[in-house]
Amino acid sequence: VVDVVDGDTIWVQMGAEEVKVRYIGINAPELEREGVEEQPFARAAEEANARLVVGKMVTLEKDVSDTDQYGRLLRYVYVGETFVNAELVRQGMARARAYQPDTRLQAELYAAQDEARAAGRGIWSLQ
Repeated sequence: VVDVVDGDTIWVQMGAEEVKVRYIGINAPELEREGVEEQPFARAAEEANARLVVGKMVTLEKDVSDTDQYGRLLRYVYVGETFVNAELVRQGMARARAYQPDTRLQAELYAAQDEARAAGRGIWSLQ
């Protein structure tokens, strides 16, 4: 992983090419951009994502779709045994969100969200 875009998107070096990868099944708070205000915990989510993946070798696992409408690869991301998508949800840095048809691991993501919500972690501390 060469860079983090935000709490749910990264840049990965694949051979000679850098590819943008969007995590499947989660949605992190949005950073500020033209016309959009920064959401609470957006910066924290970006930093948590960076701690988990930047400079590390990752395994990318496809579900059904290869890319989204923006051309980003859609993948489940692992660093060793750590399922990064779920870990960000468990830390309260993202919400589990099903995007059809890529839902094979959604139950695990919802379980991580239930844990974060019950503990009042991250975004769930605002509830």
